[in-house]
Amino acid sequence: MQQISDYELELMKVIWSNEGTALYAEISSALEAKGMVFTKNTIITLLSRLVEKGLLRTNKLGHRNRYYAIVSEKEYQAAQTESFVKKLYEGNVKGLVSTLIQTDMLSAEDYEELKRFWQGGEQDE
Repeated sequence: MQQISDYELELMKVIWSNEGTALYAEISSALEAKGMVFTKNTIITLLSRLVEKGLLRTNKLGHRNRYYAIVSEKEYQAAQTESFVKKLYEGNVKGLVSTLIQTDMLSAEDYEELKRFWQGGEQDE
């Protein structure tokens, strides 16, 4: 899966949070609500790039486009995590977890929650 820019990711997050589909106006409003103001041309350019990269598809509604996520947020997260672990840790997930623990990015509470998950218990999302 192709890498996307931070700005493209923000657009994808808006679309994913809108049940995987959105019109330009919905995207623009959601970005503005997050304090991210882009010009119309910038948003359209970013959306076009996401279509070219195979993360979105469009459907014409009169003069407007409805954008649909082809890749779910979970699929994207999994692909990017795998790429990150391969690139930085040469595929060694234990190295990543070790770094998270050593830098206090993984709390004792997080650890217990993960342990319950691995043991087949409930998980929070």
